[in-house]
Amino acid sequence: MKKKISDQDKKDWKTFIDGNVKLVNKDLNNQNIKKILKNKSIDLHGYTLENANITIDDFINKCFLEGVESIKVITGKGSRSKNKEDPYLSTDLSILKYSVPNYIENNSELMKKIKKLDLDSVNDISQGSFDILLNKKL
Repeated sequence: MKKKISDQDKKDWKTFIDGNVKLVNKDLNNQNIKKILKNKSIDLHGYTLENANITIDDFINKCFLEGVESIKVITGKGSRSKNKEDPYLSTDLSILKYSVPNYIENNSELMKKIKKLDLDSVNDISQGSFDILLNKKL
């Protein structure tokens, strides 16, 4: 069933097309943009321990300067890590899930920027990520 377009609708459409009226993009209102900017995430799957630590250090500093409120750090669970088979490696600190939060906790400069580090998620064997709440930039 086709609905006929009225002459008034055609006239209104023509006026709109020819005019300078701009429509507001409801998807990009300020509240949505602010919400997106306040929450960020980073995925460290596949990083070496050293690269993960360097990357998370840079990321936290950048987020702090940008006024980000929270960061989700995805490390994976470490369940497929070959490090567990090596007797010379720490079973905890050779896996990103444990080593990255440990690095952050032992970095006093990073901890000054952090309000809360969610260690409960780190210690939960079913979790492969943890959250960081950042202090507000002064």
